[in-house]
Amino acid sequence: MKTKVMIDGFDGHVRRSLDRAAKMERGEHLEPEKIITFADPIDMLECLTVQRIRLIQTTREQRLSISALAIALKRNRGSVTRDVNTLRQLGLLRLSERVNPGHGKVQIVEPIAKKLDMRVVV
Repeated sequence: MKTKVMIDGFDGHVRRSLDRAAKMERGEHLEPEKIITFADPIDMLECLTVQRIRLIQTTREQRLSISALAIALKRNRGSVTRDVNTLRQLGLLRLSERVNPGHGKVQIVEPIAKKLDMRVVV
C-alpha cells in the first residue's frame, strides 16, 4: 500500500474523494492507498522533521527495536521513542512484537508502507 502525505487541507481531500468516486463509478481499479493530509506546510514540517524522516528511512532498510534504532541513528533512546510514537499516531510506522530469547519480548519498528509520497505546494 502506498502512503501519501499531502498539505492541501480539506479542499484537496474533497477533490481526491470526488476523483476516486468517479473512477469507481467508471469501474476502474483503484490501488489501495493511505493519504495523510495537513492543512498547512508548516504543520507538516513540524510533524515530519529531518530526524523523523531519517528514522523512517532506517526502518525501511532494516527492522530494529527502538534501542537499536537509537544506536543506529546515534540518538537518545527517549527522543527516538517520542518520534516513533508520533509517527505511529500519523500512521507512518507500526510496532510488532517478537520473542527476544532470554529477555521476553521486544517491539520492532516497521514502516507501514514501502513507498512514502510527500507533496508540498506553496
